[in-house]
Amino acid sequence: MPIENNFQHDELSRKNPGDRLTYADWTTPPDSDSPAWQDAMGLLGQQLSGAGVRLIMFLHGAIPGTDVFGLGRLDEVGGLKRGYSRGISGLDSLLSLMREGTNGITPLPGGLTPPLANDDATKTLLDSQIGDAGNFTTATVEQCRKALNQTLPTPITCIRELWSSEHHHLGRTLAACRLLDRLRALVTEHHLGAGDRILVQAHGQAGLVLALASNLLCPSPITGRKTLFELLLAAQSQGPDAEAIRRIEPLLTNTTLLNGVELDIVTFGTPVRYGWDPSGIGKLLHIVNHRNLRTDGKTWLSKIDMPQITVEMPIAWGGDHVQQLAAAGSDALPKSDAAKAANKAVWELVEPYDGFERWVECARRAGRFPSEGQCLLVDYKDCTSSTNVRDHYYGHAAYTRTNAMLFNFNQIVARLYS
Repeated sequence: MPIENNFQHDELSRKNPGDRLTYADWTTPPDSDSPAWQDAMGLLGQQLSGAGVRLIMFLHGAIPGTDVFGLGRLDEVGGLKRGYSRGISGLDSLLSLMREGTNGITPLPGGLTPPLANDDATKTLLDSQIGDAGNFTTATVEQCRKALNQTLPTPITCIRELWSSEHHHLGRTLAACRLLDRLRALVTEHHLGAGDRILVQAHGQAGLVLALASNLLCPSPITGRKTLFELLLAAQSQGPDAEAIRRIEPLLTNTTLLNGVELDIVTFGTPVRYGWDPSGIGKLLHIVNHRNLRTDGKTWLSKIDMPQITVEMPIAWGGDHVQQLAAAGSDALPKSDAAKAANKAVWELVEPYDGFERWVECARRAGRFPSEGQCLLVDYKDCTSSTNVRDHYYGHAAYTRTNAMLFNFNQIVARLYS
């Protein structure tokens, strides 16, 4: 995507990413309590610190209870109701595997649904319910913090942030504003400035939040930023979100929000939707859990053929199926009529795709990577022929497992900081 992307949607290219694309073989790591794991993480901490990384943010949402595939929107615009699936073999079964209630993903206790609070109580609940499956647990983050900082005179700060998990345009844009306000506060709190770097590791649709944030961080006076803030403030002129927007807007205009700090981003299993603007961020890497099932040599694309995908999904045969199918046109539904109206206004700015047929078209494009940033395909070896969704969450759970941390940090350091 171009400099000054101005909230354009990604072009959903099927072209070979070329030099941007690399592959990595999963290797079984040593136990996280072993001296070998501790020594390796300590060395990585030295390399990160030497590159200027002063703070690492682990950003994630929740898979259960959030309509992670976005079937609410697809049902609203037709789906099976109007017979749009006729003529597409296997689509009825595929939608059943995506829909809440029939996809095997259990709800959160007490009927908890988004917006999720970024507080200790909610994080503790997620940790107890799903562990490290698509969830950066407090224990995992603390273990990484201690291991990375073993020999550093100035420790790297490691924090866990839970975004609201509202899988629609309004929710993601508000989350982007909250995130930038949080980064502003962290820069001030930790006295960061030019020469320092913040590394954000974002799981799933948290990466879409950062894609929107990258457009907001554009150093040029883009028209979309002003328009977006006007839409958001018109929807809710009071409250914490409005206050955050009013704090960050002038700082984004004069490019002082990060005080010269470089913002590096790594996404894990993020669907290809919003375009990225590279002009206001530092380094960018996208990692996707992928098992090549294609016969045409295009290993950088997922296998989205129907009805075969409905056979592959229950055991995550093709890799991350959430990344494949939460494509443009899908989304959860906002709860109130006012929120739906605001979502529609934001939607018209950030995503031109509407309708059930457009979702089918976007999903079939089988895109694994956006048009900006380095790209890494990894088979996380999480397909064990188990049909228990909690074992893999359709290939979307592997990135945040405790046993993946050493591997992930090795890949990040090798590709961004070596």
